[in-house]
Amino acid sequence: MIRLPLTAGPVTLRTWRESDHEALVAEANSHAVWRNLTHMFPHPYTADDAAEWIGRCLEEEPPRNLVVARNDRLIGVCGIDLGEGVSRFTGNVGYWLGEDHWGRGIMTVAFAAFLDYVWETFAVERLQAEVFAWNPASAGVLEKNGFTREGTRRKAIYKDGELIDEWFYSLLRHEVR
Repeated sequence: MIRLPLTAGPVTLRTWRESDHEALVAEANSHAVWRNLTHMFPHPYTADDAAEWIGRCLEEEPPRNLVVARNDRLIGVCGIDLGEGVSRFTGNVGYWLGEDHWGRGIMTVAFAAFLDYVWETFAVERLQAEVFAWNPASAGVLEKNGFTREGTRRKAIYKDGELIDEWFYSLLRHEVR
């Protein structure tokens, strides 16, 4: 069994703390971060949003959403939504990183550690993720971690005043190196 926290290159993946509140608001309240996430991620990102999110995460057992921390300060998040019913062996994974930390390979290594945690902790056979086509860096995180691009939903996403394509990725348990 994988124990938390996990060290991943320059960062640590760990469970949430009430003290993450200020850093969460600071990192999440970015138009550039919001632009690459679903409609469920608010913008502006307020103190109330952070309190609600942290409260939900503190109740998860086992944790499904982990803090990506550098020097013990939150700089991003990795998470999984577990499927139900006929999709009970599928997990939807996602991640985001504060804008000041982009372009350094941080999320690639953090997400690799998160995937190890997911495979060890949850009874999933398939992981999947969606990426907005204007975000090739996020697609790179998935591809470097073994995900396969299954297809494109053309003009399926309306975000920030634009209609864009969405790419679908997956990774099956037996494909993990």
